[in-house]
Amino acid sequence: MSWNSKYNIEFKGLEEGLHDFKFEADNKFFEHFEESLVNVGDITIIATLEKRSVFLKIHLKIKGWLELTCDRCLDNFKQKVKQKTEFFVKFGEKEYEEGENVIWIPPQEHHISLAQIIYEYTMLSIPLRHVHQKNKDGKRNCNKEMLKKLKNYMHTNSNEEETITDPRWDALKNLNNN
Repeated sequence: MSWNSKYNIEFKGLEEGLHDFKFEADNKFFEHFEESLVNVGDITIIATLEKRSVFLKIHLKIKGWLELTCDRCLDNFKQKVKQKTEFFVKFGEKEYEEGENVIWIPPQEHHISLAQIIYEYTMLSIPLRHVHQKNKDGKRNCNKEMLKKLKNYMHTNSNEEETITDPRWDALKNLNNN
């Protein structure tokens, strides 16, 4: 039995209609995805399977938190994530181009694995900018020492750039004055 089999939905034998499934994903789940942005997290997945005679429709609700590295201060923080999506599962010997929310599986298949799908939609729920969330005062909980160091480094670097110039550029600037 592989690690991702606990994220399978066995649909053969189920009656037509709605069926609910609940999954949990933690650090062990994220370890199985190489070069993942996330290694630590705790999410809950509610999957509602709508079974019909010729297709399946799956509604996913993902909610929880992931540990990310702050883009501003480089400290780790817990980012709340929430995602809702739905997709269709159709049966066929080959895949057809019908859009991004359609998955094709062979007609003899009796289950669908949601591990990769859960991972991908969880990654899509991460904001582009990874920064600490604002506290009650409206300020971010970034590491103040690191922010001071960055500010000093930026200030020191900008002074050096102003005073040191390449003489070749000075000659080119003079051409512009003519």
